Amino acid sequence: MSDEKSLGPAPTFVPGRVGVVSLGLMGGSFAKAFAAAGVEVYAWNRTRSTLELAMIETVSGELDESTIPTCELIVLAGYPASAVEWLERSAGLVSPGAIVIDTVGVKRVICQRCGDACAGRPFTFVGCHPMAGTQYSGFAHARATMFKGAPMVVVPPETAGDIERAEVLERLKGLLAPCAFGSFTLATAAEHDRMIAYTSQLAHVVSNAYVKSPTARGHRGFSAGSYRDLTRVARLNAPMWTELFLDNADNLSAELGRIIDSLAAYKDAIDAGDAERLEALLAEGDAIKREVDRR
Repeated sequence: MSDEKSLGPAPTFVPGRVGVVSLGLMGGSFAKAFAAAGVEVYAWNRTRSTLELAMIETVSGELDESTIPTCELIVLAGYPASAVEWLERSAGLVSPGAIVIDTVGVKRVICQRCGDACAGRPFTFVGCHPMAGTQYSGFAHARATMFKGAPMVVVPPETAGDIERAEVLERLKGLLAPCAFGSFTLATAAEHDRMIAYTSQLAHVVSNAYVKSPTARGHRGFSAGSYRDLTRVARLNAPMWTELFLDNADNLSAELGRIIDSLAAYKDAIDAGDAERLEALLAEGDAIKREVDRR
């Protein structure tokens, strides 16, 4: 950490103790992974009944004014706006020397607003995006092994120097060890949002649009792996994904434009009965898929 931070106020956290904000699929899985490893976890959740359920066997207690200062790591796992709002509300309680991360699927908006919320504070905010999940949501679907072997994208503070970035990453790896991530990839917020528009957000839009065909209602008996694979993420949390899509609207719109143009080319070839053109389009896609799979 920087000299300025090391010379600041003394930490109040209990080493290794974790706070989780929002016990949905992501937050619940973090809480369960830490609890399974014997780490003390404190949690906050908007719905009290979910928190009380988690307190039966997963979390040690509530993340509140008395326990926030005792956490070395705090995980913001709610919707984009609610994650930022919690940090804006609670930043003054976070221990000096603590690390706060988020799990939100966009980074430019989150890192900007969370960075503003903790500006001048003696703790570090690090943008994070665990590349794991399911088509289901809620604490009931959370599991301790959700992140085992999964990539974690890390967006360090833009103002941090190379040494500070390395120190923060190594410390974060240690704190997140119970989650068993398979890799940690450093990126800028802009790089993250550009890539995630293609690898995640576009896939959700395409899948969600695909099932709107009237034919979908009669697919049983006529579908197998292709239908299952393409429609898996059509089932989604609409309010959350609306926030994510609009927070990354420029990148997602660009990817949608590209796929619309590609689909139009296939349609034009089919409408014209142009076998040569259609075969060329199909062969091109096949070659690109083989190329990217070899990397």
